[in-house]
Amino acid sequence: MSPSDLAHVIEQDHRALDALVNGDPGPKKRLFSRRDDVTLANPFGPLARGWDQVERSLERVATQYQEAEPKRFERISGYATAELAYIVEIERNRVKFVGTDVLAAVALRATTIFRHEEDGWRIVHRHADPITAARRPESIAEQKTDM
Repeated sequence: MSPSDLAHVIEQDHRALDALVNGDPGPKKRLFSRRDDVTLANPFGPLARGWDQVERSLERVATQYQEAEPKRFERISGYATAELAYIVEIERNRVKFVGTDVLAAVALRATTIFRHEEDGWRIVHRHADPITAARRPESIAEQKTDM
């Protein structure tokens, strides 16, 4: 394992995100760990744990978009050891959500954790949400729903 191996996987992850927002979850799915502790928290929710849930979540995310322009990634932080690595980025792109005709600007703060497994680096956790600027305290209060 070398730093260039991890850098290559991060570049693959960026390309896989471009594919995902253009409706193809395949490249992203190939990067995730298949172990029971794999997790995914995406903006469409809910939190997924275990490969089966993560796979279904990625497939559902891909159905939310109909078109997208390439992403721009702003690296905020990152760190790696021989076994674990993480990156924190702001991901920016323009997308057309299903049922709309307008490209909308989307910015997500994303944390991705990679683990070195038998077959190379794999994503073991990803969390992305639209909080990229300061918010008022009451904005984090739960909204009441009829569930």
